[in-house]
Amino acid sequence: MIKTSRLTYSYTGQSVIQFPDLECEGNEHVLILGPSGSGKTTLLHLLGGLISPASGEIVVGSTQVHSLRGHALDVFRGKNIGIIFQKPHFIRSLTALENLELTQSLSGNKPDKNHALALLERLSIASKANVKTDTMSIGEQQRLAIARALMNHPTVILADEPSSALDDVHCQKMIELLLQVANEQNANLIVVTHDSRIKNMIEKRIYLS
Repeated sequence: MIKTSRLTYSYTGQSVIQFPDLECEGNEHVLILGPSGSGKTTLLHLLGGLISPASGEIVVGSTQVHSLRGHALDVFRGKNIGIIFQKPHFIRSLTALENLELTQSLSGNKPDKNHALALLERLSIASKANVKTDTMSIGEQQRLAIARALMNHPTVILADEPSSALDDVHCQKMIELLLQVANEQNANLIVVTHDSRIKNMIEKRIYLS
C-alpha cells in the first residue's frame, strides 16, 4: 500500500507544486498523466524517496517514508521500492548479470543468480547476461533496467516512461511483465507515461496539470 497526503515540492525560484492525494491498496496500479512540466517525474521521485517533500506525507505500508533520512531511507528504498528511470545507468565494468546481483548486495540481500536469469529470460535478454552493459542497445538496457527494479521483490514499483525505447512487441512484454510481477507480489505499480500503448492497460489514473 502506498498513500500520500497534502504533498508539495518546490524547486528553487519556482512556484510550489501541489500534488493530488494518492492512495493505492495492495495489488492496485495507477498511471500518472499530464503535460510536460506538470511534475510527473517529480512526483515519482518523491514516492521513491529520492527527494524530500516541502510538506505532506508519503506512507508505504506502515512506514512514513517522508520521515526517513540517510542510511535508513537507503535501506528502506532498496528493500521495498523498485525504480525504472527514463535513462538507465549501470556500472559499465560489470556484466548485465553482475549489475543485477549488485542491486541485491547493495540492499543487504544475498545475490540470487537464478532469479536474475529468470528475469532476463522473461524480458528476452537472457543472451546478454554475460556481456557488458555498454555493448547493449538502448532498448536492451531499458529492459535490463526493468529487471533491476524487480530484483528485490519490491512492494512498490515506480516506472518513469518505461516504454520510451521499446518497440511494440517489447513494450507489450514489458508492461505485461510489470503487471504480472506486481500482482504476484501484491505490489503497487505506478507508471508515468505519454505512451498510448500503455494507457489502455491500467485503469486508475492521476492527472497533473
